[in-house]
Amino acid sequence: MDAGAGEVVDVVVVGAGFAGLTAARELSRLGHDVLVLEGRDRVGGRSYTAMLAGAPVDLGATFVGPTQDAVLALAAELGCDSVPTYGRGKNLIRWRGKVRSYRSTIPRLSILELLDVSRIQWRFDRISRRVSVAEPWASPVADELDRVSLEQWLRSVHAGASTRDLMAIMSRVTWGAEPDAVSMLHAVRYVKAAGGLNRMLDVEGGAQQDRYPGGTQQIAIRMADALGERVRLDAPVGRIARNPDATLTVSCPGGEITARAVVVAVPPAHRGGIEFDPPLPPEHAALIRNWPQGNLSKAYAAYETPFWRADGYSGEALSDEGPVFITFDVSPDVSGDGDAGPGILLGFTDARSFDPLPPADRREVALAGFASLFGPPATRPVDYLDHCWSAEDFAPGGPTAAVPPGAWTAHGPWLRRACGGIFWAGTETADVWTGFLDGAVRSGLRAAAEAHQELARPS
Repeated sequence: MDAGAGEVVDVVVVGAGFAGLTAARELSRLGHDVLVLEGRDRVGGRSYTAMLAGAPVDLGATFVGPTQDAVLALAAELGCDSVPTYGRGKNLIRWRGKVRSYRSTIPRLSILELLDVSRIQWRFDRISRRVSVAEPWASPVADELDRVSLEQWLRSVHAGASTRDLMAIMSRVTWGAEPDAVSMLHAVRYVKAAGGLNRMLDVEGGAQQDRYPGGTQQIAIRMADALGERVRLDAPVGRIARNPDATLTVSCPGGEITARAVVVAVPPAHRGGIEFDPPLPPEHAALIRNWPQGNLSKAYAAYETPFWRADGYSGEALSDEGPVFITFDVSPDVSGDGDAGPGILLGFTDARSFDPLPPADRREVALAGFASLFGPPATRPVDYLDHCWSAEDFAPGGPTAAVPPGAWTAHGPWLRRACGGIFWAGTETADVWTGFLDGAVRSGLRAAAEAHQELARPS
């Protein structure tokens, strides 16, 4: 159904990811007439579920864990059940050319390397106590931390090579960027919003503890189904005009819609794809230019059985060589009893070297990466799939913003500051679990409350 010329609603929501759909759902519950415009031909945003060997796999956001209460409550309300991420057995690490096993979050390194990792984590946690998640730019150490990258800070405190390499793996999977591209202030604030390094990195008791066997996109699909015709796909918003009568006109290929409020639920960098008339204040424009998306890709391989389990391995692995640098077992059988198939390995890949390759070459290097950890059987899958978020035609990049040095202190106050009836949502704007599905849901609820308050004001 196309938007018709002259259509009038209370609120237009731009973007049908978790943030936008949550905002629309909440505003509808509050009695407002809402319309969601999505540029893609699907809902879910950075949550995108595909099929591999007959099983759903998440090409984007995958895991949930304790304290992610907003998304857990939403999924439960919609009837989407989670299962534990498989973790029985030994983990593997390919490190300095050798493959070793370990059983904890931190790989088995030398005693000196482990002491150095613990020292750096202690210093990181100590600094985080002085950083405000809500207003990091106002923290007493803001200028000091925002002047340097995570890499520069690690070197300034004399972190060893192994510690820096482990932090590089964390940086790639968290922000889709190298440590030298991410502000230390952003790193500290982001980790604190997740409840600390252990909470963010752990499987059991952490952010990777559970997953949805039907995929995370089903949560977005069920929200959209409930909203019905109020969600319109293939409707990229090209222009938002603020009118003299305090209404807003939103333009998309199907026509123009007039609204009393607009919630823009896209990553900060993608706000730049919309023309604002009159232009946004210069502070908003500067934010858009200086809040880039990271890049992270995924590769999946399906096998007749999860053969690594028979060898006593969990399927969780790390590698200091690319392009596959971290893996998980996401097989449909989470019990670990028997050898029911298919067995599915998920690998996060380094987008810099992975994305430019032709599809056949991506498959070859990804399987070689799996085989370097789990042996020759990993080169013989029954099915394979990968996804390069940087290559998407619409809203490329992921998993979240890789905020560079200087950006928080210069532009942070404008990240979610409303502008003439325009409100901002998206996981990057959240103060709890920023960058995760939970942060997206929380941001949608917050933006809906702000828009509701605006709509309640006398005309």
